[in-house]
This record gives sequence, C-alpha cells and structure tokens, in this order.
Amino acid sequence: MDPAQEAQNRETFRQAVTNTLERRLFYIPSFKIYRGVAGLYDYGPPGCAVKSNVLAFWRQHFVLEENMLEVDCPCVTPEVVLKASGHVDKFTDLMVKDEKTGTCYRADHLLKDFCKDKLERDPNLPAEKAAEFRHVLAVLDDLSSEELGAKIKEYGITAPDTKNPLSAPYPFNLMFQTSIGPSGVSPGYMRPETAQGIFVNFKDLYYYNGNKLPFAAAQIGQAFRNEISPRQGLLRVREFTLAEIEHFVDPEDKSHPKFPDVANLEFLMFPREDQVAGRSARRINIGEAVAQGVVNNETLGYFIGRVYLFLTHLGIDKDRLRFRQHLANEMAHYAADCWDAEIECSYGWIECVGIADRSAYDLRAHTDKSGVPLVAHEKFPEPREVEKLIIVPAKKELGLAFKGNQKMVVEALEAMGEKEAMEMKETLESKGEAAFNVCTLDKVVTINKNMVSISKEIKKEHQRVFTPSVIEPSFGIGRIIYCLYEHSFNTRPSRDGDEQMNFFSFPPLVAPIKCTVFPLVQNQQYEEIARQIAKSLTVYGISYKIDITGTSIGKRYARTDELGVPFAITVDSASSVTIRERDSKQQIRVNVDEVASVIKEVTDGQSTWGDVLWKYPTHSS
Repeated sequence: MDPAQEAQNRETFRQAVTNTLERRLFYIPSFKIYRGVAGLYDYGPPGCAVKSNVLAFWRQHFVLEENMLEVDCPCVTPEVVLKASGHVDKFTDLMVKDEKTGTCYRADHLLKDFCKDKLERDPNLPAEKAAEFRHVLAVLDDLSSEELGAKIKEYGITAPDTKNPLSAPYPFNLMFQTSIGPSGVSPGYMRPETAQGIFVNFKDLYYYNGNKLPFAAAQIGQAFRNEISPRQGLLRVREFTLAEIEHFVDPEDKSHPKFPDVANLEFLMFPREDQVAGRSARRINIGEAVAQGVVNNETLGYFIGRVYLFLTHLGIDKDRLRFRQHLANEMAHYAADCWDAEIECSYGWIECVGIADRSAYDLRAHTDKSGVPLVAHEKFPEPREVEKLIIVPAKKELGLAFKGNQKMVVEALEAMGEKEAMEMKETLESKGEAAFNVCTLDKVVTINKNMVSISKEIKKEHQRVFTPSVIEPSFGIGRIIYCLYEHSFNTRPSRDGDEQMNFFSFPPLVAPIKCTVFPLVQNQQYEEIARQIAKSLTVYGISYKIDITGTSIGKRYARTDELGVPFAITVDSASSVTIRERDSKQQIRVNVDEVASVIKEVTDGQSTWGDVLWKYPTHSS
C-alpha cells in the first residue's frame, strides 16, 4: 500500500475512534458551549471510570508491589523550587509567529509536518530529497533555533492556516505562571511535573523509611504545560495526569533483588545503536540487555520489565509497544541512561512512559539551592581512615562582612565540593581573596583569606555520606488511555449484516462498566430479579448498568458493546440467567444466586472466560 493511502486509512480509523469516544462521552472538549479551548478536555462518565481503573491498577502494580511511599503535593509551586530544578531557565519550546495575525506555532512541529507530508504524499519525490527529509526528522530534536529557522526558510514553510510568512523561532517557557498570595511578591508556577514535590521531601521520606536505601516514592497528580499549539487530542494537552515514581538508590549499587522476576521477559527494544544504523526495533531479552550493558543497570532494567507488564495487562498490544533508548543528543548531560515506552497508534509512535536514570542531579540541585543536605548514610562495620576536606568558615568575620546574609554564605562555603574548595584555597593563598558564587543569594561575593580555613586531614570515618541516584519511571496517563482506546477499538457486522458495529475490547480490568443487567422483556418478575442481581453486584463492588427499557436485546447489546462492557446478564427466566461475553458473543447459563460471584471471578482475573465456559452450560440465543 502506498504511503498516501496508508495515511488516509489512519486518518479514517482515527476519526471513527474519536467520533465514538466523543459520542459516548468518554471525553469531550472542555467548555464546549463556549467553543472550547485547545488542549483542554473533560472526561465523561465512562472516561472517568477507565482512568480510575488504570490508576487503581497502577497503584496495585507499582505502589503496593514495591511498597512505595505515596505522597500528594500541591500543584502550585514556588519559583525557587523550579529555579533549582532548571525549569525556569530551560523548560522551553521554540515558537514561530504568523507575522500578520500573531498566531503562534511550534517551530519543530511545522518542520516535522512538512517533511512527513512530502514523504507520505509526494510520489515524485527524488530519492536524494527523500533522504534529506528523513535526516531532518532524525535530527529534529538537535536543531538549534538558527538551524530550525534556516530550514523553515529554505523549504518555504508558511503559517498553516493563512499561508502568511513566519517569524524567526524564539524560545517560549511552557510553564503557567502565577503569584502566591495577594501581594504578588511571591512568584510561582503550576507544576510542569509531579517529581519536584518528591525530591524536596526526600529528607523526610528517607527518615520515614528508617534511613534505609533503596526506597521509592510515588505520586499521581495533575501537571500543566502551556503548549504552544496543542493538537492530537488527548496526546498533547495543557493539563494532564502524571503518575511518577522516584526510586532512590545507592549510586555504587544499582542491582535489584527482584530483577530475576523480569529477566526472562522478551519484547521489542530499540537500542541507540540500531537507531543510528537505520535498523528497526527487535525483540530482546531484558536480562541479556542488562548483562550486555545495552541497559545501564538492573534497577533500570527491572522497571522497564515492570512497565512492559503493566501496559500489556491494561490491553496495550505487545506488537505495537517498544522501548526506545534516548540518543546521545536527547539525553541530559547528567543522565546515565534513558528509555521511552512508545506505543504505536494512528499518530505514529507516541512516548507514553519515560524511564530514566537521572543520577544524583535533582537532589544535588535542591541541596545547592536550599542549603539543606539531601543525602543518605551508609554505616561501616569498622571505622575507615580517609582523607577529609575540612572547611571552617570564620563566622565572626563573615558576619561583619555580610550582615544578615552571613548564614547563607556560611552554608554555601560548607557545601563546596573538593575541587572548588582546593581551587579557592590556592587563590586565597596567592591573591588573598577569591570570588565565590552564593546560589541562595544569586550573586558572586568576595571571600578574604581570614574568612575561611580550608585544609585536608586524615580522619577515621564511621559512615559514608552520599547523594543517592534516582531512577524515574514517569507515566503520561492520558496518552496511555488514548492508545488503549485505539488498540481496543474494533468493528464487526450487525446481525443482519447491513451495518458495521463499533465495540471496545477492553480487558475487564479497565472496562468502565463490568457488566450490564437486562430483563429480556418488560415483565415485573424479570425486572425484580434484575434488581436483586444488581444488589448482589453492588455488594461485590462490581460496577454495572441496568437497562429495563423495552428496546430489543440486540440493540441493548450493541449499545453496551460500544462502551466496552465485557459481560451482559440477561434475565430470561425466574431461576437462571445468561451471561454473554462481549468479544466472542458466546453465552453461558448460570443460576440467579451464582451470577454475581461468577462475574466477580472473571472481572478480578481469578478465572478466564474460557474457565467459566468449560464450567457452565452454553446457551444459544
């Protein structure tokens, strides 16, 4: 099939999925009666239920399984916190403006769309031009503002809506700014991620955990990014739900005791070398990937394996799921290794989970900015002799020189690393004074020789003090849910074959409603039995929908199939009922007093539909 036809098929499929999702109120544009706001969506009743089920399983699969410490931190974050993390200075995208209307667009998206459009829709594209466009797509994330602007100019890219000329690209910070309190003197931001709330609480969480490593903290919450030109539905939005884990570990020991539990898993992986060589993703055993150094360490490998199990249990197709390693140009300078769980949908391969070994960067950044040491301790069985850096600030001299800022200067001097301290010692001995940057004051001060004593001594140490490394799996819940919708969407002919019926094949685990209860006909006795069954389902904690309308049973099945309800109970006698399974349409007959427990068994995963099909008599409609 030619690329243009493939693109058209993807578009048609996507339209069918989104039409069904919006019509059945899985999600809808926010503030619809006021023509909506780009990048903001409301989840309707079935969408809320799916999201709630996904998050409940996330908690069970990660928080309970790993005994994680769950926290819930505010969305409004003081500027100083995000200054320390680097978000205030670096959390930007490059933007271009329509020079006549002022409409803004993301520069890299315009270039990406242009190249993809040419590759997919231009059958007469010369081979060398096609190779050039593929190269641009491969290095897109690495292009500077000037290079991006030059490409936009070279290809004659204009504003998509008006065809007007575009401005040169310039950076735009993606955080929503606010002020805390009525005076406006305390700036803040709506958090762009939930992770910082965990990092700033490390000291208390470490104490709560008995001062032991490793341990993990987790948080589910809203995050906010003021996207330049949001598109792609739930995939690129301005407010979204993140579920993040920060697993703190000794940088000298990144082994994981439970790694053997996942070591034999095999799934699609896309290492850096394969991407650079132009090869495709391939099935790799995660145990071998760690042993060969393709994945940096066991803890990172363990979480990659657990993320694979999480996503496939939700209903993500394992053949359309891959783990792609970040290229060198994508990785932060401090990161040891990063992998993204990417899911293929009609928009292409979409990053849904990031799994990164961020080393000790975050805790060190907050230690430097706050002056509070975010460190861990390892007690030695026997004391060890080590050469120790001794920094003794002369508090009296510093007090005379810096008055109310003395405390911050003292803390900054005491927090110096060995290299910086020895360079200062050398400068003080040769020049008598040295320039010193105090992060908490955000300025450079002059330190005189009599203000600080710096030396090295041989000391006996009873413990090692170090900054832990952090391994961070970060889940975009909305993206996972949208990909799940696409992977679960199916059509089949109606009973008389005159139209195509839509249905979602959600696993019972995530289905918004677990079963429906229908009296076959409008009959007081059947309706009473239906209500009794509904009461039993409530006792078992099973979500259900009861439908006592006189609509034909076929139409009622079709309505609930379109919501992805896995089981339908039909009351057609006083003593027994039928249970119909959505995907196969097979039915079994079960006694009225057993039906709730059978539904509980299959929705909880204690039994499969195959198990109960073997156990109970089948029924032909």
